[in-house]
Amino acid sequence: MRPDQTSPFQSPKPMRRRASGVAKAVFGVLMLAPLAGCGTSDRMKMSAIANDDYRLRHPIVLAKESVSIDIFPSLAAGGLDRHSAKQVASFAEEYRQGGRGPILVLVPRGPGQGESRGMVAGIRRAFESGGVRAAIDVTTYPIGNQNLSSPVRLSFAGLKAKVGDQCGQWPSDLASGSTIDEWQNRPYYNFGCSTQSMIAAQTADPRDLVGPRGEDASDTLIQSRAIENVRKGIDPSTTWTVHNTSIGTVGGS
Repeated sequence: MRPDQTSPFQSPKPMRRRASGVAKAVFGVLMLAPLAGCGTSDRMKMSAIANDDYRLRHPIVLAKESVSIDIFPSLAAGGLDRHSAKQVASFAEEYRQGGRGPILVLVPRGPGQGESRGMVAGIRRAFESGGVRAAIDVTTYPIGNQNLSSPVRLSFAGLKAKVGDQCGQWPSDLASGSTIDEWQNRPYYNFGCSTQSMIAAQTADPRDLVGPRGEDASDTLIQSRAIENVRKGIDPSTTWTVHNTSIGTVGGS
């Protein structure tokens, strides 16, 4: 056997050392891989599905806008009648919840508007009865048409919920044949805008869209009654008594 040849029953030592070094390097990389993820700040998860949520495309925002109501005078009452007084009381409660600044009262200016001018004193009393201590500024506006009834408008700067963008936008054609943009089975651009506008308009307190309200105090009388019933071995649940006639006996048999 020549000196440069190796026996087939004897493993070469340089190859063993080389394989051992590669194994250690691979093991070190596998051990450092989980730790490398802890140091990264990018935790976004990419998805192949586009985000077409209408709540993100047409978000509901809170904005400062003028809140107003029109009060039509009653010719028979000659001032603030019962129906108008309830409207002003409801408007005063709305001011207490989210209004700020002075309350503006616009009275029509022109002949035959004595009923409207007589409503101002009743409006002031209605606001005072509702616990509103804001300043009330009274001004007039010219009448455009003498044949139409001119209301007394009340307004204040308040918080309102509305959609951030304008509905009715169609940046692309739904049935476009020249491009394949609308062939991807995605919601169209204006989808959900009217629904968001309806929710914003029906929300009594816009702040409820941002966060929940604080909890009220518990009813101690109900709690005490339930505890006493449990002590006596009585079912504490509410018993509902139905006095209506069954459907099968309606109309006779």
